Amino acid sequence: MHLLSTLNKKKIINDPVHGFISIPTELIFDLIEHPYFQRLRYIKQLGMTHLVYPGALHTRFHHALGAMHLMDMAIETLRNKGLHISDDEEEAVTIAILLHDIGHGPFSHALERSIIEGINHEDISSMLMKKLNEQFDGKLTMAISIFNGTYSRKFLHQLVSSQLDMDRLDYLNRDSYFTGVSEGVISSDRIIKMLNVKDDHIVVEAKGIYSIEKFLIARRLMYWQVYLHKTVIAGEELLVKIFKRCRELTLKGEDLFGTPALKHFIKGSISRDVFMNEDHHLETFAGLDDTDIMASVKVWAGHPDFILSTLSQNLVQRKLYHVDISNKPADKAFVDSLTKKAMQKYGVTEQDAAYFVFTTSIRNNAYTAGDGNIGILMKDGHVHDITTASDNSTLEALAKTVKKYILCYSKNLVSSS
Repeated sequence: MHLLSTLNKKKIINDPVHGFISIPTELIFDLIEHPYFQRLRYIKQLGMTHLVYPGALHTRFHHALGAMHLMDMAIETLRNKGLHISDDEEEAVTIAILLHDIGHGPFSHALERSIIEGINHEDISSMLMKKLNEQFDGKLTMAISIFNGTYSRKFLHQLVSSQLDMDRLDYLNRDSYFTGVSEGVISSDRIIKMLNVKDDHIVVEAKGIYSIEKFLIARRLMYWQVYLHKTVIAGEELLVKIFKRCRELTLKGEDLFGTPALKHFIKGSISRDVFMNEDHHLETFAGLDDTDIMASVKVWAGHPDFILSTLSQNLVQRKLYHVDISNKPADKAFVDSLTKKAMQKYGVTEQDAAYFVFTTSIRNNAYTAGDGNIGILMKDGHVHDITTASDNSTLEALAKTVKKYILCYSKNLVSSS
């Protein structure tokens, strides 16, 4: 019986983006089977993006397996070019990429700053990996070292987290596939075949330069067209406002409906230090996914509090904010007039009108020169940054951070006539 269960760990998964994906080792199979990882099946990769692109219902589980598959290809490529990578290093770097998103909360980035203040999903991923390491008798020690960038061979960390990592090579093609936005399609196979290592850094051979140009431009287009699409922002901001209202009502003594995991995080603001030093918060977080949020939002749609019920109904029925995106801040007089209209129309205070009229901003930079930059290995053996190696002048523009200003308000505050 034990022999059968051992043999059964050599699974093949059919992935719509990459085709057949093999699970390389028994330890990796056991990690995929673990509840921490299985939770990713119930966390959408793109948060509220399905409100704009209905096909964007793929999950973090999908993406993690895809990134693992690309890592397998990258290691094979580098070995074929004469680089020594031990079996232990191969398994460790594969585990590091498999678990890189294990700390994501419900709807991925949408609630990242709302559930726990001052902590991001990378921090939580590190914490969950440490927990798994305890459960798996220290077998993840090297993987954690690679993930954190403390392992002696730096190029392995770059394959997991850099400006040209297996994470990005998977999600661009995956998000393009499921949204139907073809601008994000990149030649991930060709890019991987062009990888090499020079002075312990991942580099791209010169003949791969055009594939890298396409990758950077695709990333920029996907940010504006998908990740920072104004209607996606409207959906995510609505969810953030619902969560904020829940906290306000709970602090006033309201006992709101919620799954046990969600109630734990609504009832009080948990600081970074408390979260990182008290184990039960992490265990509760590991039981939280999209279903906790949506089940609760559907119930809150019938709550007597006007603001909570209105916002919750709006999310369930896809009645999203109107969003203006501009290169300069919104006109203050216009924002003030909308705020007054909200106060009159909904009978709320100026403070509560901010649930219906508010401003924020977004930033987009497709490439950061000098920050773990993408090096092109020239034929003479020298390495140049992609922005100087390329004759494409648009790449320098991609290295500039673009800031846009956002005004969100309820559509019924402005007549459509």
